[in-house]
Amino acid sequence: MRFPRSSSPAVSRRLLLRAGVGAAAVAASAPLFAQPRARTLRIGYQKFNTLNILKGTGQLEKALAPAGVNVEWREFLGGSQLSEALAAGAIDFGHASDGIGVFQQASGKGLAYLAAESPYPGGVGFLVPRDSPIRSVRDLKGKKVVTGRGYNTQYVLIRALEAAGLRYEDIEPVYIVTASDTVAAYQSGSVAAIGLWDPFLAGAQVATESRLLFDGTGLSGNRTYHFAQPAFARANADTLRTVFAELRKANDWAQAHPGEVVATLAPQLKVEPKVLALATERRHYGVVALTPAIAREQQGLADVFAQLKLIPQPIAVKDAFLDLNLV
Repeated sequence: MRFPRSSSPAVSRRLLLRAGVGAAAVAASAPLFAQPRARTLRIGYQKFNTLNILKGTGQLEKALAPAGVNVEWREFLGGSQLSEALAAGAIDFGHASDGIGVFQQASGKGLAYLAAESPYPGGVGFLVPRDSPIRSVRDLKGKKVVTGRGYNTQYVLIRALEAAGLRYEDIEPVYIVTASDTVAAYQSGSVAAIGLWDPFLAGAQVATESRLLFDGTGLSGNRTYHFAQPAFARANADTLRTVFAELRKANDWAQAHPGEVVATLAPQLKVEPKVLALATERRHYGVVALTPAIAREQQGLADVFAQLKLIPQPIAVKDAFLDLNLV
């Protein structure tokens, strides 16, 4: 900008002030939530999930290369750690269980649901020792039962107790963070039952003298959800559409080739093939768009957690659904 010559310093100061105010007004008119498009997509994943399968194929990197987007994969022990990383901006995109989704929304972390996976009720369950006198859910009354706070196992346990005419307060929950902690508690003999999710559930079934007391069938869809910060998702919608397109291809392939899924993931996950085979045979792969029916399904979980004071206040799950037509 050129200013007219003036012998008056006061005039010059007024012109400079006007110019500064005008620039500030233009800056204020820009959307504050706008983000530049990411050149590197940082994906958080957990063992034996659809993102894990996509990572194993290497196809996402090829699909995003023409757009100049690199991919970084970061593994997490559980959904709670992954959601914390998302909230902190340490990763950009990732998945977690239905229970973790409710807890992160209730805690005000601001993460948005982007899509869901197909139901997987057989992928979560509770084990007891094979020779345990516990034969039904009612036999858990007064017993120590291992679960995770806000985990899918916790919701399945609550629903199973309700179906048996018991309350959550009728058992003594033992909270853990990782699957390895769960198995350690089980092997110590200090707890009556443990809740696990695949592939760790399958691993315990194969490696220990256990009996499946119940799984999520008729109790929970046990869905996995995909999450991101809303501002990131809006700024990178095209990149995420490519992610979900490739994820859908990987899921279709996995559903049609369970044996190859095992062969692909066993060395990557360092999990025995027979464990992955057990987990794979009871799973249906598929990423789906968020719908009102899925919102109602997830709302049921949120309502139970609110009633039991496991979250600080009731939430409306649909408020965290972000519809960007990604799937």
